[in-house]
Amino acid sequence: MRTYPTDSPQAAARIVALTLVSDGDANTQEMDVIDRAGACETLGIDAAGMRTVLQELCEDMLQTCDAQWTDACRVEPYTLAQLLREVEDPVLRARVLRLCVAVADADGHIADGESFVLVQAVDQWGLQALVFEQPGQATAAAAGSASMQPQEVRAQRRSQRCAPITASGG
Repeated sequence: MRTYPTDSPQAAARIVALTLVSDGDANTQEMDVIDRAGACETLGIDAAGMRTVLQELCEDMLQTCDAQWTDACRVEPYTLAQLLREVEDPVLRARVLRLCVAVADADGHIADGESFVLVQAVDQWGLQALVFEQPGQATAAAAGSASMQPQEVRAQRRSQRCAPITASGG
């Protein structure tokens, strides 16, 4: 696999692209999510750059894949760990993970390959807390946290937690 500079738009976009193709099918629903979620803007890459990253990822995967033509070509755990290491910034990691979740869930089904990428990213990046965000919160947070410092993001999450339960007379 080729390498990209750490925290570059290409390194981040490749993780999203990997989620897109990890189930063996980059369908239109998943592609539409990339557009609707503003993935290119969030990652700092234009649409042509995103297509280039996707094309290069597919080329690299085909060169390293031992699968039969009918099998999905999956990335090895060691290789995935290397790709994930190219994204170090905690805020960028959170944005990438949110986009990956949105892409994986676009068709209403998270395939084994998509799950593998998501679980590895969560584990390696230490983002277990993001897994428990409320549905719909991820897309808003990806856009809203763009200008926020990590401590501001944590404070915002704390304020969005469940309201205190009050006893009602009955």
